[in-house]
Amino acid sequence: MNILIALSYAMLCLGIIFSFIRLLLGPSLPDRVVALELIASLTVGMIATYAVDTNVGAALDVALVLALTGFLAALAFARYLEKRGEE
Repeated sequence: MNILIALSYAMLCLGIIFSFIRLLLGPSLPDRVVALELIASLTVGMIATYAVDTNVGAALDVALVLALTGFLAALAFARYLEKRGEE
């Protein structure tokens, strides 16, 4: 089980690194925002993996709040792009 947890941490970290590169190099604003949303989702996965690894159930509450915040940020950005297109 420890090997799977370590592999999960490694894959999540690799995903965060690649997303961060896309965030820095993204050619457009929507690409950068999608990369930021992916980083938030991968962070939720990292927290959930930590909760399973250490048997700390309170960490799942933190992951849930982060997931909801990321979802609301995505909605706000979509609204912003919609309003910006009308101008």
